[in-house]
Parts: sequence; C-alpha cells; structure tokens
Amino acid sequence: MNKITLADVAANAAGIKKKDAEVAVNAIFAAMANELAAGGKVQIAGFGNFKMKERVERVGRNPKSHEPIVIPSAKVVNFTAGKQLKELLNK
Repeated sequence: MNKITLADVAANAAGIKKKDAEVAVNAIFAAMANELAAGGKVQIAGFGNFKMKERVERVGRNPKSHEPIVIPSAKVVNFTAGKQLKELLNK
C-alpha cells in the first residue's frame, strides 16, 4: 500500500473527496516526520509507536574483500507494534 492507495481508502471510509484525503494523509505524515526529527515519539493507540534511535558507529566487513570498514553512526526510526496490531497479525 502506498500513500495514494491509503488516501483512496480514507476517502471511501470517510465519504470525502480523494483530493481532501490526500491532503490529510500528507499532513499526517508531515506531522509525524517533524515530531520524529525533533527527537519526539509518535504513539498511535492500537497500532504502535515510532521513535528515533541513534545507531552507533561500528566496524563491518566488505563482503568482497573481507577488509574491515567503518560504518558511520546514523539516526533511524524504530517502530514497535501495538497490542491490537500484534493480535491481528498473529491470527
């Protein structure tokens, strides 16, 4: 599923125009991205939690030459599924 499909589903469920649903979906994703970029977390009850994590610098290996390489630190988004989502997935 992509953003356009998600907007179509939202438009049909809410009985609104697809263009309005696209604006709403884009606004929601922008708000989530801004909150995560500011170091906050996003909690959606029944679905899950998103938060930023710092992945530390580490040493890896080049798969071709097997020489050690330094993998730089990076910020990544971590998602933890909520209870209702876990139950739905484990049916």
